[in-house]
Amino acid sequence: MHAVVIREFGAPAVLQPGTFPEPVERPGWVTVDIKAAALNWHDVLVRQGRYNSPLPHVIGADGAGVRRDTGEAVVIVPSLHWGERDDAPSPGWEILGDHIPGTYAELVSVPAECLAPKPAGFNWVQAAALPLVGLTTYRALFARGRLRAGESMLVVGAGGGIATMAVQLASHAGAAIIVTSSAADKIAHAVAEGASDGVLHTDPDWPEQARAMTPSGAGFDLVLDPVGRWTESIRALRPGGRLVVLGANAAETAPMDVRKFYFGQYDLLGTTMGNIRDFAGLLTLLDEHEVPPPVIDRVFPLDEAARAHEHLETTRGSGKTVLENP
Repeated sequence: MHAVVIREFGAPAVLQPGTFPEPVERPGWVTVDIKAAALNWHDVLVRQGRYNSPLPHVIGADGAGVRRDTGEAVVIVPSLHWGERDDAPSPGWEILGDHIPGTYAELVSVPAECLAPKPAGFNWVQAAALPLVGLTTYRALFARGRLRAGESMLVVGAGGGIATMAVQLASHAGAAIIVTSSAADKIAHAVAEGASDGVLHTDPDWPEQARAMTPSGAGFDLVLDPVGRWTESIRALRPGGRLVVLGANAAETAPMDVRKFYFGQYDLLGTTMGNIRDFAGLLTLLDEHEVPPPVIDRVFPLDEAARAHEHLETTRGSGKTVLENP
């Protein structure tokens, strides 16, 4: 089959169009004709060799297409082997495209339970952009962060896929949202999606600026940090507030004043992408609150995956980057 194949780890240029063996049929697994595949930062890490993927390999977690066995239009939920517990995954959990060939191809094979109906009103590009970012954000906000209507929330790093989805979901669920960004245009875009205001996190006192925007001035009920700035992010919380961390692009370690933390009665919550049950909750939220499809930044042909990765790593845009099969 035609696919984008990596034969070595490295820069975007290692993503090369080529041929790759078609999926082998096995019980409980379904082959899907891929119509579109969305990019995630996780794909960059796989491409760089962070997950010890086999070579040659096809990366890609997100996708939407048509089941070969039934002809049904589906989205792929890339959370494999999660297990029965909802609070944390099993030791065998992995993301599609880590070790199992992913969605940058004509075909992909996944467990049948990792397929969900394509949402009504979504085109192929929008549907492909939903699973990883939507599932991860839903779990962070509602399963882990326990966000409720009427609460205040700060989203760190406006412009990325998680932050953009968080603004969409939380605003439609009735939360009041402030964002941070390194660029004023990204703040403006977040406001257009449902945030009320924002601050530049290039300013040293940005947590204090953000706190001042909360209704009482005491801080946020919930801070969502998908970039790893949580030494600073925690300063924006109200006493007893919740900090949800799900990324480490800005920093992989974080010093903390332990005494201030426990006297502040804070909750520090780690999270990742969720499971198929979380995805069912996401689809219900989308339907009940009429949440619009994910914001799309740019669409590339599948064979231009290298250019798409360059765009993902250097862009100032907001929303998702997607590959489209011809």
